[in-house]
Amino acid sequence: MNKFIIILIGLLIFKAHSQEGTPIPLHINTDEGLPYASLSNMGMDSTLIYTRVDSIITNGINNSAFPGAQVLVAKNGAIVFHEAFGYHTYDSIQPVSKDDIYDLASVTKVIGPLPAIMKLVDEGKLDLDVPFSNYWTDWKHRKNKKDLTLREILAHQAGLTPYIVFLSKVIKKNGSLKKRFIHNEPNSRFHNQAYEHLYVKNRFNRKMYRIIKRSKVSDEKKYKYSGLAFLIFPELIKQLTGSSYEEYLSRNFYTPLGASTLGFNPKTKHFTNKIVPTELDTIFRHSLTQGWVHDENASLLGGVSGNAGLFGTAMDLAKMMQMYQNYGTFNGHRFISEATMKAFTRIQYPENDNRRGLGFDKPLIRNDTLDLAAAYPAPEVSPESFGHSGFTGTFIWADPKNQLVFIFLSNRVNPTRENRNLYNLNIRGAVQQVFYQSIIPD
Repeated sequence: MNKFIIILIGLLIFKAHSQEGTPIPLHINTDEGLPYASLSNMGMDSTLIYTRVDSIITNGINNSAFPGAQVLVAKNGAIVFHEAFGYHTYDSIQPVSKDDIYDLASVTKVIGPLPAIMKLVDEGKLDLDVPFSNYWTDWKHRKNKKDLTLREILAHQAGLTPYIVFLSKVIKKNGSLKKRFIHNEPNSRFHNQAYEHLYVKNRFNRKMYRIIKRSKVSDEKKYKYSGLAFLIFPELIKQLTGSSYEEYLSRNFYTPLGASTLGFNPKTKHFTNKIVPTELDTIFRHSLTQGWVHDENASLLGGVSGNAGLFGTAMDLAKMMQMYQNYGTFNGHRFISEATMKAFTRIQYPENDNRRGLGFDKPLIRNDTLDLAAAYPAPEVSPESFGHSGFTGTFIWADPKNQLVFIFLSNRVNPTRENRNLYNLNIRGAVQQVFYQSIIPD
């Protein structure tokens, strides 16, 4: 009876605090994922955080950096801050909600193919330092690609062409779509859906692979960001595992993490969550893009790609990033070996002034000597930290040394990708810096 009374009192206290909007400090993992804790219990100045973050985000909205955004921060494995700001679009009709689903753009690279690649490295099915053409045999007889290694490719050190506009292959000079590649209704040869009433030829991916195979490679080995190989990775993962890319990720990562919103083509999945729109597309889709991937290359792969195409909520991203920050574990389950996680999150080619890890982005070399305007991301992040940004205005970062996960989601491409005030005002770095500067010294 005493035990029952204690539990009942605990539930009443929890309910009272929840109604007041005050997070309860917890220090244990739960089956639902990340627990909550108060900023003060984690030694952080809540007044400074709420005042400055609100000011930075409001300034961004007022300067049309984005119509809305949200920020989630976890400290020591518990969520200490999760707030939504603004609206989905500048008409101020749909407020941003904490469970909104976002187009993650290039954040896909480290939440989509990368965990699968790390697991395959763990299993000995991929070797970082043998020619990638051993696995992707399409490159075996290409002089400029046959000796490139997976390490070079993942660290953006291989000299691959940065980007190819495959959309140019399906649009005529007058702006209409080529019927041999795009149909308005599905059939047995056209079932990869790119958008409402836009279906891509099933074998168009082979055309993309062929163009990638023939693309140029720089003779100079230096840092050159390229997403081309990430278009190939889903097919490679399928070949090595016998499972589709989507199914493999869901079974091995998203489902056991409880990250149910992470996935592709959310428009087809009947989520109750609102999906934040991206760009008002005047070239391909001729409407406000919502629920379908913004990136045209991923779109031509039916929305399922390794360079972009992943959607999800801030909470589900935080679970994935917490697993990474724990060097491969979450809620007592190991997803990736610690050795592999540490290998992938290290700078690979510092002698070439290349800050990148394997797939993961890293702080600028000597980042801690720079001021906020010159640093990437915030100057206070540790050299051990890592993450990635996305073209649509997304950003994720994990800092094992400081035990800080930082998630920033926005749709800065609304209504047009030409809007660059998110970068011009350095909003993501400025918000991230607030949380470091809020830590109260012992």
